[in-house]
Amino acid sequence: MEIKNITVLGSGIMGHGIAQVSAMSGYAVVLRDVEQQFLDKAMEKIKWSLEKLVSKQKISETEAQKIFSRITPKVDLKDALKNCDLMIEAVPEIMDLKKKVYAEVDAVAGENVIYASNTSTLPITEIANVTSRPNKFIGIHFFNPPQLMKLVEVIPGQKTPKELVDLTMNFVRSVSKEPVLCKKDVAGFIVNRIFIPLVHEAAWAMDRTKSSMTEIDSAVKFTLHFPMGIFELADFTGLDVIHKATIEMHSRDKKVINPHPLIENLFNQKKLGQKTGSGFYNYSGEQYERINLTEDLAKKFDPIQLLGTILNNASWLVTNQASDVPEIEKALNLGMGLKKPIFETAKESGMKKIVEGLRTLSKDHGKFYEPDPYLLSISN
Repeated sequence: MEIKNITVLGSGIMGHGIAQVSAMSGYAVVLRDVEQQFLDKAMEKIKWSLEKLVSKQKISETEAQKIFSRITPKVDLKDALKNCDLMIEAVPEIMDLKKKVYAEVDAVAGENVIYASNTSTLPITEIANVTSRPNKFIGIHFFNPPQLMKLVEVIPGQKTPKELVDLTMNFVRSVSKEPVLCKKDVAGFIVNRIFIPLVHEAAWAMDRTKSSMTEIDSAVKFTLHFPMGIFELADFTGLDVIHKATIEMHSRDKKVINPHPLIENLFNQKKLGQKTGSGFYNYSGEQYERINLTEDLAKKFDPIQLLGTILNNASWLVTNQASDVPEIEKALNLGMGLKKPIFETAKESGMKKIVEGLRTLSKDHGKFYEPDPYLLSISN
């Protein structure tokens, strides 16, 4: 099977970004949404993005025009799927909405069309099973914004054959992205299984150690080699996104997250981070702001319990054969910007010390912290 024509469902940030990167790699793309006004807005954003690339001399004016002409906006679903080889669905992360969309798609899509869902947390198998072709269904999780982020997680459902996994991995490479395979359809896949629980864990650490947010964030940045603090990263991502992912992941796997009420409280107060002017931190204006974090502040907080949670969730992925250490490290580097492999940082901190820390937390705060078998095996 060869992929030539792509249909992207949903023209929001993810949808029009995926359409753009696909068109930039020579694919013929149909961008579909329920209203023309949404499509007009999306096409304007694509044009703006391409103009920016021209101004930076990354592409020529002629190339930009060619790329733009490869994207056709359409409202009619049947028409949008007419010559489609691969349909990438990028509608909002609401399971009922996705199921409704797939019921509509199933009624009009040709039998050769492959279905791919750009979900960040929803289970692939559950969505696939509402369609007539779970054997032609796969998860393809681009990161935001797709134009800039190199990582794409590829997630097979229970009935996805190996040929489709290989085809999808090759498609991801063909659009100049780096695929990481999450071999099993587990809650949060790879990156969110590590990132989302870490936000909650940082909030618990603040309670338990009485450390300040900037001390914790400085340690995450300078000791754990993240590109920014974890509270800062949560504000940048959006606490609405984190809250929604928390609910989805925790409802499917209680072992993945120890939810801290602060995240839900901030969400309920509409303090969603950078985009609303306040979240964990307060922000003064429209411009993207960085928090002042320092190496001196980093020395005031030992991030051992945060490191333990990261390692435990990463180890769980290995134990459950969803991934392996090199793939996890690649995902954290490309998806979260980690400057140093997390298992390397853990070795320097001392694996035994991390395991002891988790055992103490498990005794004091419950089974969530019990060290994973893989982590125990590498700490001996």
